[in-house]
Amino acid sequence: MAAYSRLTPLFIVTGFLGSGKTTLLNRMLRHPSLRDAAVLVNEFGDVGLDHFLVEKMDENTVLLESGCLCCTIRDDLKDAIIELNGKRERGEVPRYKRMIIETTGLADPSPIIFTLNSDTVIKHHYRLGSIITTVDAVNGLKQLKRHAESVKQASVADRIVLTKTDIAKPADTARIRAKLERLNPSAELIEAVDGEVDVKRLLRADIYDPRTKGAEVRRWLAAEEKTAGDHRHSHDVNRHDEHIHSFTLTFDEALDWTAFGIWMTMLLHAHGEKVLRIKGILNVKGVAAPVVINGVQHVVHPPMHLKAWPDNDRRSRIVFIVDDIDRALIERSLAAFNAAADAA
Repeated sequence: MAAYSRLTPLFIVTGFLGSGKTTLLNRMLRHPSLRDAAVLVNEFGDVGLDHFLVEKMDENTVLLESGCLCCTIRDDLKDAIIELNGKRERGEVPRYKRMIIETTGLADPSPIIFTLNSDTVIKHHYRLGSIITTVDAVNGLKQLKRHAESVKQASVADRIVLTKTDIAKPADTARIRAKLERLNPSAELIEAVDGEVDVKRLLRADIYDPRTKGAEVRRWLAAEEKTAGDHRHSHDVNRHDEHIHSFTLTFDEALDWTAFGIWMTMLLHAHGEKVLRIKGILNVKGVAAPVVINGVQHVVHPPMHLKAWPDNDRRSRIVFIVDDIDRALIERSLAAFNAAADAA
């Protein structure tokens, strides 16, 4: 666990066309919290760098006044990460401690996530930190309805930045917030007011940061409880008939860790592309403290042990966001593994 937490965290900034992703990135680049970061963007031309550029280090890399590096991705993302890592190891660029990757507006984040998990060199030096998605309060509902990429970007997010709330109608802002809370209940919704956003807050989603991991898990649970309560009191048709939807499984009895691990491995092997997010806190047999699980499609973080339960509820709770998978299928398969472990 200690070795994993020492890997360089990768933050993915994504969002649909026109949602304010580049504006957000510009705000982030100016912030002193990123002075130890490297930022990979699709093209320098999309980001206004001239007024805070310090020096051009080579044709692909510039050093900013904030102290962070900004590199353009001209070819393959994997090659860009490996090349920059080599420069860091050789002392040719400042020794950054985290990396931020900006995707194109039409990007499905899945291939990027797969790249981070499949390359041996990258996995030796980096880990997925968190995913930040921008959603336009003016046009977001239409984009979520018409474009599958927009839905996936919001579904895999740890933080969702709601932009253009200053020009959106209050009713539209309320509707898009409700939609996003149903789609991804464990993501924190942050409103950008006149383009301004709390950058430190955006970077606090990494549960492997010992300063924030407990608070992050408590936020997941509070969001899940609120969504479950809202759903109990008002039937939402969209929550059930859209291809991408979320649900929570709760278990009163402690779970067998070996059986659960085998089940989750088999689930992701068979349906990894369709299991967009899985987050949970588990009561494991023989373990006094809870175990936290967190995964994005095929990228599954090592399980993390909290020192204590965040509240008095000792049930296991697992939040799923899936693409066209029946909840009953997941429930039946996990129940079968639990029953087999109890009978053993």
